[in-house]
Amino acid sequence: MTNTPLSPGTPLPSGALLPAPLTGTGRRVLSAAQLRALGVPAAESAARARPGGPWQQFLPGVFLLHPGPPTSEERLRAVLLYAGRRPMGGAAAEPGRAMITGAAALTLHGFASAAPLPSLERIEVLVERKRRLRPAGCVRFVRTAELPEPVEVTGVPVAPVARALADVVAGTDDPTTVRLLLAEAVRDGHCDTAALVRELTRARLLGRAHVADAVDGLLAEGRSVAEERLYAMVGRYALPEPLWNVDLRLPGGPHLGGVDAYWPDHAVAVELDTRAPRRDEEPTAPEHTRKREHLERLGITLVHLTPRALREAPEQQAVVVRTALTAAGDGESAAYVIVLPR
Repeated sequence: MTNTPLSPGTPLPSGALLPAPLTGTGRRVLSAAQLRALGVPAAESAARARPGGPWQQFLPGVFLLHPGPPTSEERLRAVLLYAGRRPMGGAAAEPGRAMITGAAALTLHGFASAAPLPSLERIEVLVERKRRLRPAGCVRFVRTAELPEPVEVTGVPVAPVARALADVVAGTDDPTTVRLLLAEAVRDGHCDTAALVRELTRARLLGRAHVADAVDGLLAEGRSVAEERLYAMVGRYALPEPLWNVDLRLPGGPHLGGVDAYWPDHAVAVELDTRAPRRDEEPTAPEHTRKREHLERLGITLVHLTPRALREAPEQQAVVVRTALTAAGDGESAAYVIVLPR
């Protein structure tokens, strides 16, 4: 017997071979609409998915073309098909309509503390708020007014780390879980502290005491790690030794602010940009900018370095600082400032 494509409406005899388009790798999970397009009528799909049959209906309108339990990949494909989206990796992908989020997304992003996919009883799918979708089986829908740009992981559209984390945090009251996940996200370079706190703020989660406490610890730890990388950068790339963690003040005048490193002979300062919005506040960018402009009017060059830049490109950041130190001799003399330990 040969595999011949079926015309729509043609019954599939019991025990017949599947059409060739169904036998390829990765085609073991298909929606009812896909099966109809391939020539398998709805009645035949339902018949094959009866108890003891060769197929099974895993979710409403989504079929597994084998009788055994689904693999993790098949579960992900099935929930995306149920949400009305085919997984990425082909011409039929529909960007932006749905993506995996929550615990399953963290597992796909490579979090060591995340549960393995087979152990997850439910898989969360991020969809637009206006879409009318009902939870079924292992699928739980998380709705949002505006979908982020998905990240493709092994052909599966996945919510960005910060968004996936916020969805996990929203669903747990366990302080230990929240603290471990947030710490791993930043420590292992999955996302920046600022991006993470922005997402938690957007989701109105910083009003929860255990989340706010975890973020406080995260910000302190993030600054400490960034400071260590700044110390290492200065030594590794043979920059002049600065005065560390000092406050600048005009004689008899106002306080100019604290900086993480200061070269008084060059009037160059470095500040680690670890700002992050807290509670319902917006980032203090205008205040940050005013500080830099004020110092520059006094002839002091303020260089901002981000923790991410120090982690990913320390040599480049050393070049930025060295250039500022070299250029300092070309400008006008800086105002005299008092330097105090911070």
